[in-house]
Amino acid sequence: VDKLVESGGGSVQAGGSLKLACAASGFIDRGYCMGWVRQVPGKEREGVATVDNDDTKIYADSVKGRFTISRDLDKNILYLQMNRLKVEDTAMYYCAADPYLCPDDISSTFQSWGQGTQVTISS
Repeated sequence: VDKLVESGGGSVQAGGSLKLACAASGFIDRGYCMGWVRQVPGKEREGVATVDNDDTKIYADSVKGRFTISRDLDKNILYLQMNRLKVEDTAMYYCAADPYLCPDDISSTFQSWGQGTQVTISS
């Protein structure tokens, strides 16, 4: 069974940067819609960014201009570069994949999920 495995979470101060990675063999190479979703305990999941098979990228308004989603097609790795981090970016971040085309708007609905990686931003 193909799995999504995230790495790269951690704790940084506000204004800093982190880069998340997701091993996504069996997903990127099959042209899945790939995305990052975050969740804070007690709150709904929030779509952060998606990238489609044709490299179309969509971002949540809250992260536009600060986060960049990308794929390494040779290594089948999904990335999320997060710059100018804010305290409100603190959350568990999940890598996710869906076999259909990415929707036109940011989505948090995916078929497959990783185990998540914690990102904590301090003031």
